Amino acid sequence: MTPIERMLLAMTLILGLPYLVWRLGRTECFAPLVVVQIVTGIVLGPGVLGAIFPGYYQAVFTPDVIAQLGAIAAWAVMLFVWTAGLELDLREAWEKRGETSITAGLALAVPLAFGCGAAAVMLAQDAAWAGPQAHSWQFVLGVGMACAVTALPILILFMEKLAILREPLGQRVLRYASLDDVVIWGVLALILLDYERLGRQAIFLGGFSLAAWALAKLVPRLPERDRWYVSMVWLAACGFAGDWSGLHYMVGAFLAGAVMDRRWFNAEHLDLLRTHLLLVVMPVFFLSTGLRTQWTLGGGAVFAAAALLLVASVGGKLAGVHLAGRWLRWPKGEATLIGWLLQTKALIMIIFANILLDRGVIAAGTFTALLLMAVASTMLTVPMVAPRLKRST
Repeated sequence: MTPIERMLLAMTLILGLPYLVWRLGRTECFAPLVVVQIVTGIVLGPGVLGAIFPGYYQAVFTPDVIAQLGAIAAWAVMLFVWTAGLELDLREAWEKRGETSITAGLALAVPLAFGCGAAAVMLAQDAAWAGPQAHSWQFVLGVGMACAVTALPILILFMEKLAILREPLGQRVLRYASLDDVVIWGVLALILLDYERLGRQAIFLGGFSLAAWALAKLVPRLPERDRWYVSMVWLAACGFAGDWSGLHYMVGAFLAGAVMDRRWFNAEHLDLLRTHLLLVVMPVFFLSTGLRTQWTLGGGAVFAAAALLLVASVGGKLAGVHLAGRWLRWPKGEATLIGWLLQTKALIMIIFANILLDRGVIAAGTFTALLLMAVASTMLTVPMVAPRLKRST
């Protein structure tokens, strides 16, 4: 086969298999299409297909094909992270800062503490869980933050499905998740801080601040069509500058969206963009993620670590939100409902784990354990939330 034929065969598998499983298996009630795509990526990766049928795996997923898919996946996920940054509404969070800061703070701090504890246990059991470039504190904090992440874009999709996105409850959950996203990406920048590139990072942050100020003056004066073009140029430039500075192009992509006002764009157009990204290019990212799954410490150890991280992540998130609910005297059952929504991991945690793996903070086995934890937590969301919503109405 020619390289283009291999790439198109890979794309056929990437787009076709998840859709068939999702549609024929009718998995929507417990595993939405995005979850099926992630799982399919794992199955098509070296840990499953590559281990069972190495000849077929090597014939299709050659280094050239993987490189081509990786380039598509990088741009796709930058766009998706940019839309997540756009969803931040810091103005509304400030107006309701008391309730928002208490809830978001506890919803972040408790699973972070639980996750750091789980990471310390993993490190004590085997130092090979940490990446080759990691200090112990970086590994512990990185895994802890991965357990505290809420997948804002996937959360939005779930709340649309549950018909609560534009309801008061949905808007509250968005505020909590958005504020936590700001902190999480800030901590990621701290973890990735490269003292050899400290000058570059200072230049990036200073230049970014000036450029964001200029952008805020320019974009509102443009018609909406031009705003989209300018945004894509802005996104690519921020991604390049973030990677050049030693942080990561994903940090640049998130910041590019975070400093923009979503009111500059038609809300329906933004929703359509997210839907089309999930349809057209995000499956490539999920497959690329699956291609990185490894069982280097043994399948049993990886599954045990994933179970430990799942307990820390879900238990910590529910505990933190319940503490906020008691403090703020929420109605009975509301904390459980919000806690299950906020524990959704999926995309953002996978992006977070990809960055940690790229920078050598975690090893391939830890990445696989985090990926399994993200899939499991996301699959729990709709089955746990839907019945509670019905009882509350």
